[in-house]
Amino acid sequence: MFRLFKYLKPYALLIVISIGLLFAQAMADLALPNYMSDIVNVGIQQGGVENAVPMAIRSSEMDKLVVFMTSEEKNMVLADYTLVDSSSVDFETYLEKYPALAAESVYVLNKIDEAETAKLNPITGKSLLVVSMIEVAVKDPAKAAAMSSSGFDLSKIPAGMDIFALLPQLPADQLAQMTDSVSEKFSAMTDSMLNQSAAPVIRAEYEALGVDANKLQTAYILRIGGLMLLLTLVTVLCTIAVGLFSARAAAGVSRDIRRDVFAKVEGFSKAEFEKFSTASLITRSTNDITQIQMVIIMIIRMVFYAPIIGVGAVIHAVNKSPSMTWIIALAVGILLVIILTVFTIALPRFKKIQSLIDRLNLVTRESLSGIMVIRAFNTQQFEADRFDKANTDLTDNSLFVNRIMVILMPIMMLIMNGLSVLIIWVGAHQVANSALQVGDMMAFMQYAMQVVFSFLMLSMMFIILPRASVSAARVADVLAVEPTIVDPKEPKTFDTKTNGLVEFRDVSFRYPNAEEDVIYGISFTAKPGETTAIIGSTGSGKSTVINLIPRFFDVTGGSILVDGVDIREVRQSELREKIGYVPQRGMLFSGTIESNLRYADESADIDTLKKAISIAQAEEFVNTTEDGLQTEISQGGTNVSGGQKQRLAIARALVKQPPIYIFDDALSALDFKTDSALRRALKKETGKSTMIIVTQRVSTIKTAEQIIVIDEGKIVGKGTHQQLMKNCETYREIATSQLSKEELA
Repeated sequence: MFRLFKYLKPYALLIVISIGLLFAQAMADLALPNYMSDIVNVGIQQGGVENAVPMAIRSSEMDKLVVFMTSEEKNMVLADYTLVDSSSVDFETYLEKYPALAAESVYVLNKIDEAETAKLNPITGKSLLVVSMIEVAVKDPAKAAAMSSSGFDLSKIPAGMDIFALLPQLPADQLAQMTDSVSEKFSAMTDSMLNQSAAPVIRAEYEALGVDANKLQTAYILRIGGLMLLLTLVTVLCTIAVGLFSARAAAGVSRDIRRDVFAKVEGFSKAEFEKFSTASLITRSTNDITQIQMVIIMIIRMVFYAPIIGVGAVIHAVNKSPSMTWIIALAVGILLVIILTVFTIALPRFKKIQSLIDRLNLVTRESLSGIMVIRAFNTQQFEADRFDKANTDLTDNSLFVNRIMVILMPIMMLIMNGLSVLIIWVGAHQVANSALQVGDMMAFMQYAMQVVFSFLMLSMMFIILPRASVSAARVADVLAVEPTIVDPKEPKTFDTKTNGLVEFRDVSFRYPNAEEDVIYGISFTAKPGETTAIIGSTGSGKSTVINLIPRFFDVTGGSILVDGVDIREVRQSELREKIGYVPQRGMLFSGTIESNLRYADESADIDTLKKAISIAQAEEFVNTTEDGLQTEISQGGTNVSGGQKQRLAIARALVKQPPIYIFDDALSALDFKTDSALRRALKKETGKSTMIIVTQRVSTIKTAEQIIVIDEGKIVGKGTHQQLMKNCETYREIATSQLSKEELA
């Protein structure tokens, strides 16, 4: 996987932007439960009252509150309020807002920051609750008696007497004892619980001031709800943007890798092709790269997002209720055990999938390519069984992995639902004990789910990554192959005095990893304007010899010179530009006859194409087709006969008009009449070029200026037909086995 990291560099900016957007998305997602908690706690339970510091309070009520404050607290509170009465400059403005101002002066809260509000909250909140409890106790004798433990029996206060006018007259120690006794009741309360307890008192004060409390509550819910909608919109936009950027980055990386793999494979010699099967290379270029593309998208969208959301959710959950964090730890522990179990079982199967896909592609490709042979030998059932075996192996492996993954999801749902029930059960007890608010419990539940989901996302990555890493390794293996045939660092150019002179000097060759040479001591010269034929029995090394000329393989001994220059000292492209090659199996590409001919020279005019067709003896069947040069050719040329395919392959080489022609047994599918006509036309039209023909037909090469006879990798004869008939036994045996005495003359 690390070997392919360089392909991410061009898309680093997209990835960085995606990570930034994921961070923004995570922050928005983490803020939503908090706002939901505020709507429940503040908007619904507290009627829109956010804290225990009133925005405004009647002066008579403020006088009651300061009784239960220390002098320092009193000074702090009064410093943050402004007393508004009929003589104030903005009296009319405040009168409209607080109608009770007409009857008495009102303390209005100044603009203070959150830190100052946090300082005032416990002071004003406890004072408000003490005043509220005393007012209730005065009206209820039972509650008044309950407060007698404070050292002041409220039940003995004469009816109609203002208790708050009497309290300042009490001895300071008795008043302090009473305040401390009542305050102890609130000491265990958190700030949020204190705010919630003080909210009804503040709401009642707002109503006494003439403020519409219901409107205040509605405004708060709409404001927080609007923020939640805005955050949701941010989340949606971030998700869309991250999806777009990650897809572009992943698609770009896969495109670049696929391009480089194709370019690398195009540069392979036959030695490199022996390391990888065609089916495997196709799988690596398609399915494996698709796996890499998918995992890049998932890494960007999950691997970066999951830790942010997981850590953030844990921090928020601890802030909401530290005492319940053990529930999250328990759920994560169970989750990890399940994930590790699944991971251990599924990982080997994930790694095996790609090799099974290779096998299925191989069997499918062989069956489709050899369909005629399969039918000829009535082995359809055998091939069907072979395909069924490969297909069943892949299916069983995939089904096993999918069953494991399917089981994982219900287990995850069970864990999450069990987690919700446990949080509600534990949280309900804490709510009943005034240790937790309902909204905070609901927010804690959502944060717990976010933690579980973050671990689930990471676990999915750990399961998918092994398969992607196998695919990445397979692709990297192709890219890491160093071709054995490369261009020289300081290439030479061909001599312009000669054009098409090919010379073998004591050439030897052995295949990679072979123990001995397959050809050795090969020396001959093929001159321009002459035909050099190579003949020999099957497996003697004929095709190997001519495959060395275009550098499909490099010689292991000796040298091959073209126009006086060693072919290893020039660029491959420059060498192959001088060669018109017709392989043993005429290969046509999907398209038209014209597009196949132009494969040799895109700029060739129509007259050149027609001339090449005429020389190759393909004019008759090309002209008889309805579309002529525009006749469609299927992949591999399967819709034309073997002879037609060979003639079109020859015509393609002729379009190139090179100084060297190589025919690797390219006339074998032609009848003798067509063969003879083709050779005459070639001699007439390409007389100045070097013609090298590999064949097993003596009749094809009887008129050649030079015939090379190869047997078991060595040259056993060299000369014309008549010379070889006299002094080469191997050639004589081949010739007499094919031709009559009259034909040999």
